Amino acid sequence: MSERAMQEPTLLVLTALADAPRHGYAIAQEVKAMTGGRVVLRTGALYGALDRLLAEGLIDVEREEVVDGRARRIFTLSSSGRERLAAEAERLAVTAREAARRLSVTRPSAAAT
Repeated sequence: MSERAMQEPTLLVLTALADAPRHGYAIAQEVKAMTGGRVVLRTGALYGALDRLLAEGLIDVEREEVVDGRARRIFTLSSSGRERLAAEAERLAVTAREAARRLSVTRPSAAAT
């Protein structure tokens, strides 16, 4: 049985880490930019997701820094996370291609509108 589909916040967080390691605020900003502002991850939800993804082995803490007296963790996509994200991207692409195919076959006629 295949793994279940990812929830959108998980997909977006992993995608934000796919090209570069980032700290929490940078991840939130990247998600906001990727979605054109449609998705804004609240702090509690973001850090809850990061803790869960760490526990699942999909991300790692690359390093920790102290900035202005505050600890900051820099997260990176793990090899397992990269594999899972690639599989999810392919699943979504297959579904999108099928939806587009079916829409092109079943276009309503102009008279029906």
